[in-house]
Amino acid sequence: MGPLASQRAAAATGLRSEERATREGAALKAARRRARKTLPELPEVETVRRGLERHVVGRTIEDVRVLHPRAVRRHLAGAKEFSAALAGRSLDSALRRGKYLWMSVGEDALLTHLGMSGQLLVGEPDRPVSPHVRIWFTFSDEGPDLRFTDQRTFGHMCVVRDGAELPAPIAHIAPDPFEPAFDPDALARKMRRRHTGVKRALLDQSMISGVGNIYADEALWRAGLHWARPTETLNGPEISRLLAAVREVLGEALEAGGTTFDSLYVNVNGESGYFERSLAVYGREGLPCRKCGTPVRRDPFMNRSAYSCPRCQPRPRRAHW
Repeated sequence: MGPLASQRAAAATGLRSEERATREGAALKAARRRARKTLPELPEVETVRRGLERHVVGRTIEDVRVLHPRAVRRHLAGAKEFSAALAGRSLDSALRRGKYLWMSVGEDALLTHLGMSGQLLVGEPDRPVSPHVRIWFTFSDEGPDLRFTDQRTFGHMCVVRDGAELPAPIAHIAPDPFEPAFDPDALARKMRRRHTGVKRALLDQSMISGVGNIYADEALWRAGLHWARPTETLNGPEISRLLAAVREVLGEALEAGGTTFDSLYVNVNGESGYFERSLAVYGREGLPCRKCGTPVRRDPFMNRSAYSCPRCQPRPRRAHW
């Protein structure tokens, strides 16, 4: 190949790379728009829990200021009683089940759900107060404070009496794949009896907790299963492969600090997660599958989207949509 031909080939390769980057950028922007309507999943919530364990557990609350009543709407006794129930008490541990967080306060629990945009942020007490701060905790050691910030006000906090071990409002939620109480054999039996699509089963918090739209799609892709595959048709090895993929995806996302499509999800230090860069199918409509190169497909699913590879995840003949 002559110099001119080499230059043309290099230019063509560069153009293809630019076009691919443009397509990926456009797909990512579309995914970000859709993801703003989703809740944080297990890796994001666990990342926040670890931050609370590091920066807040073991400290004594000096004062609690409720700056927006909607943030304590599940605490039926009201904002004043919420503050009084916590002032002067120590936060003993930070725990999680699925997408719910709680900190034990003696025999009671401070239960938190982040909603779509909730943040628990630790910082110096003299920093400016954001207009989206809903609850403000200060501590007797005069160290960094804790602020529950929630732009969209879908999140909430409440004190649950005698809830330190497991708060009653979330007792119905199944264990997640990383909990000692998680029973894969029991889950397999439930899935076969449910007669639904496998993705719907993964999103059912009464069966398995912590898995949301993003990580369900990623796990199903790794397991080579279509999201509408009827659960009653899954055999033992397929369920084992799926659960292994769920653990693998959640574990990798946890190491990356979660998936950030939106500036509203951050850890307690205000830092974003980076698993977005490793997504194989979610948000990649029309882009090549990372295994076989077939364009990724997006289908409507429960007012959201389901992403899959038509070749690696063949559509079942008898599907549960």
